[in-house]
Amino acid sequence: MDLPDIDASAWAKLETAAVDPQSGFRYLNLCSVDTETRPQARMIVLRAADRSARRLEFHTDTRSPKWRELSATPHVTVLGFSAESRLQLRLQGKVELHGPGSGAAGTAWDRLPARTRMTYAGGPPGDERAFETIGVAAPADEAEGKARFGLLIFRASTLDWFQLRQQDNRRALFTYDETGALSSRRWVNP
Repeated sequence: MDLPDIDASAWAKLETAAVDPQSGFRYLNLCSVDTETRPQARMIVLRAADRSARRLEFHTDTRSPKWRELSATPHVTVLGFSAESRLQLRLQGKVELHGPGSGAAGTAWDRLPARTRMTYAGGPPGDERAFETIGVAAPADEAEGKARFGLLIFRASTLDWFQLRQQDNRRALFTYDETGALSSRRWVNP
């Protein structure tokens, strides 16, 4: 494969992962820093991908530490690995936060199935929970979840593509401008 094909293939895999729960890139690692500049990493679900804009979308609870961290420092790394293809994608860029009441968050909320909406109606992420009360608590209100729902839009500035092989691993770096256009590409030593 040549470099333009590799770039197109990587983004096609991300677009597929956004709609296929079985895809190797459906669950990605979002790496940020907290307010004390300590690294933080967590798995997140890829909800949408747009190769022309070099954009990925994720959902989160606006009460989470992640939301506060990204509000303070929006520069992140998104890391994915597909064991099946032995391919690692490491993207660096910046996230935009769209909170409750924003048009973008409202549109994303409307696309969610009811069972997913209810995940935002519970207690704040990280708070203690007594499992013996599961199923006993009053039913959650979907409107409460909508008031806590946040959309993260990640815009990639670089892609580090790494293919593990039996011999001769391959690695390439791609850089994108602010519009998402490919501005540079090159092979590098793995």
